[in-house]
Amino acid sequence: MKGTPTCPRCSEAAHPPGLWSSAWTCPVHGEVAPLQPLVQPSPDVLALVAKEARVPAWLPWPLPRGWLVTGVAHAGDDRTGPRAVALACSGPAPLGGMGELVLVAEEPGVGLGARYAGLPGPDPGEAPSAPPAARLQAAGHETALWCLPAPADRAAFVGEARGCWLWLVLWPEPCGAMLLEDLELADARDVVPELALVPVGALTPRLQPE
Repeated sequence: MKGTPTCPRCSEAAHPPGLWSSAWTCPVHGEVAPLQPLVQPSPDVLALVAKEARVPAWLPWPLPRGWLVTGVAHAGDDRTGPRAVALACSGPAPLGGMGELVLVAEEPGVGLGARYAGLPGPDPGEAPSAPPAARLQAAGHETALWCLPAPADRAAFVGEARGCWLWLVLWPEPCGAMLLEDLELADARDVVPELALVPVGALTPRLQPE
């Protein structure tokens, strides 16, 4: 059975457009881009979201050794298309054990990235004055990332790529900077034929935080 779209900033059910508004609404946050119900990840799901998205669908490519894609989420409706896309993956952490990564590309004001980062949101706030904490390649362009004051169980970074916010949230916190050292991101919209090769695992609960 199909689930109910929710607010991208909280767990409240989103109310569909009505007579007086064409927007989805949250009783707490007002007009929102609804977070669509999650489904088991697959190459076909990733390809469909990538084809419809109006923001990048970032994917570590190649995936780190032993890593799997463990979920795809998007916020938006049939009228707007996905205004935020989140992709989760997991695998061996640099310091041992398992690590998890959630990548989010979103338009300003959506608030999905801030939710995964454990921040009040919807956006990162004022431009940081400190130097970047890390850099990576996003669609072939060097992209600066700044560290955010996330909860102690995770590391959170934010930057800008292709005109949208780029969020990276990693669990556990110690693996954050080490994993970013060799990470390269591709926009899944650019590599749709190759998405059939993406290895997938079970759906992670990280994409549906409380």
